Parts: sequence; structure tokens; C-alpha cells
Amino acid sequence: MPRNKKQFEEIRQAKINLIMNTALELFANEGYFTTSISKIAKKAGISKGLMYNYFESKEALLIRIMSVGLEEVLNTFDSNHDGVLSEEEMVDFIHKAFNMLEENTQHWKLYFAVLLQPQVLKLLSNKLHEVYSKVYGMLTYYYKSHKVDNPEQEALLFGALLDGIAFNYVLNPEVISIEKIKKIIIQKFCYLNK
Repeated sequence: MPRNKKQFEEIRQAKINLIMNTALELFANEGYFTTSISKIAKKAGISKGLMYNYFESKEALLIRIMSVGLEEVLNTFDSNHDGVLSEEEMVDFIHKAFNMLEENTQHWKLYFAVLLQPQVLKLLSNKLHEVYSKVYGMLTYYYKSHKVDNPEQEALLFGALLDGIAFNYVLNPEVISIEKIKKIIIQKFCYLNK
């Protein structure tokens, strides 16, 4: 039976997901520079030529993987997409951020590896700047509306704390009690009912 457009698109999307998941695993565990397109194709069980039908380069593949992950964080952060964080959204974000950390540790491993490699970081600087600007802008406004002294610094501290916890979780997950940490962060950084 011939396939229709929808079926072709589903097959195409499945291949893209396979390539991205395979590359994510290899980039996170073996490093971006040591992972070749050939290695990704072989592990994914597809030809190198087919890889180039979906991604023009290894750089484009990395940018897509990281962009998807960053967009997921951004969408979780401001769930109604109005550019303003409510207390409910702030608490919800903390829960969802830690769930994403537990469910997709490979992505965060890659995220930290990228941050520590200046040549690779350059590839993603525009996307990172876009996401960070939105997140820190909304956090600063949230803290201003809760009458926090130095809201900009509070936003940076909150972001650095989450990054530090995520980094430690990636390195040593059995040491971090996610549930306990979530409660502390909500208590100290959400300023509920203030």
C-alpha cells in the first residue's frame, strides 16, 4: 500500500528523533568532538548519507538537540506564555525542572559539557542568550513584584543554584534528594504569600 503524506511525515519525524536521541547519548557520553557523523549513523542503524538528509552537519544536529531542550525549559518556565511568572507557575516550574533533570539526565550532561567547551558554546551562544534573557527577565520581574531586595541578584542566585544542583545530580544522582531540595527551594526562593 502506498504511503500518504502523514505517514511519510511520521516516518521522517521518527528518523529525526532516532538521530537526535542517538547523538545526544554519544555527545553526552563521549564528547562532541570525538563523536563523528559516521559513529552516530552506525549506532542509529542508518547510513551516513541518510543522516545528511535530516541534518546538514554535526553542528546543526547539536544546535537542534540543545535548542529543543532549552525550549522545553522555557515552555515549562512560563507555561501560559504570557511573559510573567505567577507564584503557581514558579512552584510548578521547580517541580517540572527537577522532573526533567531526573527523566533526561543525558540532556543535562550534554548541557554542562557544552558550557565547559568554549568552541562548542559559540555554536549555541545565540540560543542560550535568547533563553537566558527571557528567563532572567521574568525572574527579575517576579522578585521585584515580591519586593525582594536586589531582584536581579536574586534571579542570578536562583539560576546558579538550580544549575549547581543539576550539575551535582548529573555527577552523583544518588547523593541528591530531589524531593527535599525542591521543598527548600520553594520555601526560600518562591516568596509565597509575601
